Amino acid sequence: MPRFISTAIPYVNAQPHLGHALEYVQADAYARALRQAGEDVFFLTGTDDNALKNVLAAEKVGKGIAEYVAENAEHFVDLDRKLDVGYDDFIRTSSDPRHRPGVEKLWKATKSEDLYKKNYHGYYCVGCEEFKTEKDLVNSECPEHPGRALEEVAEENYFFRLSAYQDQLQRLVESDMLRIVPESRKNETIAFIKGGLEDFSVSRSALRAKGWGVPVPGDPDQYLYVWYDALANYITALDYANEGEKYQIYWAAADAVKVHMIGKGINRFHTLYWPAMLLSAGVPLPSTVFVHGYITSGGQKMSKTLGNVVDPASLIERYGSEAVRYFLLRHGSSTEDFDITDEKCREWYTAHLTNGLGNLVARVMKLAEEHLPHPIALTEADEVFDSAFLERIEAFRFNDALDFVFEKVGAADARMAEQKPYALIKSGDAVEREAARKEIEALVHELAAIATHLTPAMPRTAAAILSAVRKNEKPENLFPRL
Repeated sequence: MPRFISTAIPYVNAQPHLGHALEYVQADAYARALRQAGEDVFFLTGTDDNALKNVLAAEKVGKGIAEYVAENAEHFVDLDRKLDVGYDDFIRTSSDPRHRPGVEKLWKATKSEDLYKKNYHGYYCVGCEEFKTEKDLVNSECPEHPGRALEEVAEENYFFRLSAYQDQLQRLVESDMLRIVPESRKNETIAFIKGGLEDFSVSRSALRAKGWGVPVPGDPDQYLYVWYDALANYITALDYANEGEKYQIYWAAADAVKVHMIGKGINRFHTLYWPAMLLSAGVPLPSTVFVHGYITSGGQKMSKTLGNVVDPASLIERYGSEAVRYFLLRHGSSTEDFDITDEKCREWYTAHLTNGLGNLVARVMKLAEEHLPHPIALTEADEVFDSAFLERIEAFRFNDALDFVFEKVGAADARMAEQKPYALIKSGDAVEREAARKEIEALVHELAAIATHLTPAMPRTAAAILSAVRKNEKPENLFPRL
């Protein structure tokens, strides 16, 4: 069946942080695993260029908006490249020729009774790009951006009648027709629905938008609210404007499975606003929204103010992209907040990669190179996922999936320590030496199986191990000591 997988598209008002890297790597591992299992996958990522915060950031540094956005978008492209994120498409909402026509089509397809204009007075969080109600605030502040003043706005906007979809959204979420993972985020969404859904603004004045973004069709004095514009990227990238082939295969088809992978801060937009917009426009809904937590540093949410931001580029430079992918996928829950510091990364690198996986591969392949007359013949068991592993991937339990792989590493280490083929191959009699050769072959088969299961998370490492197995030679040191 066709599988559509997307990340959120980040604002480009600053360079990417480790939270972006987490989402990219999770989505990439998920896409790679499904492809390896024989599924037809389309993996989309990109950048949200039309946000007001991008405009304000460009003004702050004295650059033109288009220039500033293009420069920062390249940092996200570069991070994907450094992390070997194998997307099928990358959309930039300000410059991709597919986007604006698709957004305009979605607006025009929306039921006329669901869009209305009214004067509005409220408080806007530029960080979230969202008007806030009293129930959204904690101590009169946005909980996602504490300490940042809310902008008081009074203007005439278009509104979307979200309240009309309250009962339908509740049924969809409760029945898992719109599946939200994990259960805690599903419950959070249901509780929010039961608290009463309010209509939300879907435009801002051209003056406040500073002429940047997508104008409301037929009303150039209004520009589309960034979330209405940004969420549409999931279908505009598939050529929704022309109802093209990719849109038909990966979104409109009855058997298409559509998965959004996002951070917890934008759960509501993807599980309430976006489905309601699609229902109104008569467009099929996503199948699943997977919601991950935040990465913390020293127990606190990363913040430039606190000075505890961990830069993904510096981690990649220090440990390599494969190690960073490993850190992000294994160490911490796939769905809850977890902590990463340089000290922890160093500990994990040395214990699990250098002394664990890397050491095992070096020892086994050295024995194979010296004592096996030819490479082993790989079997189906070496090259096909174990069902338990694939089940964990399908459930977005990436840390559990890597636990499965490293349990195999530990078992192979224990087997070598118990059977001691390195000793028997040198000092045993003829029977013992033959038994040792068979044991070495078995261990090489184990390495092949480990590499197969490691491919979604650490593709370069897996490829290096499989190449060594096929050549029957010890590879270069996979994880040099720091």
